Amino acid sequence: MSRTPVKVGGGRFQAVIPILMFGLIGLGLIVILANYIIQDRFGAPSNWYLLGGLGLILAGIVAATQYE
Repeated sequence: MSRTPVKVGGGRFQAVIPILMFGLIGLGLIVILANYIIQDRFGAPSNWYLLGGLGLILAGIVAATQYE
């Protein structure tokens, strides 16, 4: 009695994860840097932009843990 191997994970969704990961981390860095560099548009540096940027970076790290 032979068993056929079962494919776990993979597929075309796996190609999206590195793009999503680097995109979220890059966007988080841009938000944090823009908070301090471009003060004309944002006004004084705000902790909310810093927390938003860190949240985006954390989302990128979480996406990185989903890559197999």
